[in-house]
Amino acid sequence: MAAAERLSPSDPPHIPVLLRPLLEAVSPVRGTWLDGTFGAGGYARGLLDAGADRVIGVDRDPSVAGMAADWAPAYGDRLRLVQGTFSQLDSHAGGPLDGVVLDLGVSSMQIDRAERGFSFQKDGPLDMRMGDEGPSAADLVNTASEANLADILFHYGEERAARRIARAIVAARAIAPIVTTAQLAEVVARCLPRPKPGQIHPATRSFQAIRIAVNDELGELVAGLEAAERALTPGGKLAVVTFHSLEDRIVKRFLQLRSGQAAGTSRHAPETPQEAARFHLLTRKATAPDDAELAANPRARSAKLRVAERTDAPAGPVDRALLGLPKIMEGA
Repeated sequence: MAAAERLSPSDPPHIPVLLRPLLEAVSPVRGTWLDGTFGAGGYARGLLDAGADRVIGVDRDPSVAGMAADWAPAYGDRLRLVQGTFSQLDSHAGGPLDGVVLDLGVSSMQIDRAERGFSFQKDGPLDMRMGDEGPSAADLVNTASEANLADILFHYGEERAARRIARAIVAARAIAPIVTTAQLAEVVARCLPRPKPGQIHPATRSFQAIRIAVNDELGELVAGLEAAERALTPGGKLAVVTFHSLEDRIVKRFLQLRSGQAAGTSRHAPETPQEAARFHLLTRKATAPDDAELAANPRARSAKLRVAERTDAPAGPVDRALLGLPKIMEGA
């Protein structure tokens, strides 16, 4: 039965993306798993129902424990919830893991809550923090330099009009601070042509970029992949679901490097020692949602799943320069 069909009326309005192919790729599910982006608990529940002995659910958002209160007790001590970031998942685990799942990006329940400030669809405070600490999106938008804003919009949002939008933000905040999602969306929309039917909202890429910057999502991702490598036992599985090209590129390159599958250097260059593979790829290409899942959950359209199995080679440092991380100008 599909994940969407298993949900009861009391469940949170969230459908875990690519759950069925994920469970198939990591089967048989056993031992202790860590869900590093717990959210509404869809992956954790799927893992527990599939046979995991125990799942540790980690999330930045302090509200997720309360939202799980109506169903989590049914799993008893098989489910443990931790507020924290998945960049420290090996510390949160407290011991070796048989599997790690990461569902990246912002959750639908966060997008749907106007007070969280993630979406331009509903007006709300310009926050965008996945947790409850650190500077908000309003802090960034109202204090960062024009050059820094343009850098963030271009590299994290792949926004071609980044300089024009950054200039407009600086001009608008000089008149009055930008403190709501509607204000920011209006500033961005004025810089771009009116979208044609079927095109995304003009502010989509800018909101994505600012959210990534506020939460240091790409830095967290790399640290989380490194932490998973440290925590997983030989034979342990790592499953990562991404939602945009920046995330997927980092995950793809990390797994290629750690499995010895990275693109080769020039045949004229000196040979470099081949390191022992830390992972074995279980999905050679990213898995995308099928037509049935897209019909049930249109938000899954950009999702990609990559799965790898840990070898017995010791964990080691990763050359982050090879992962395709954008270089963002620092400073306000």
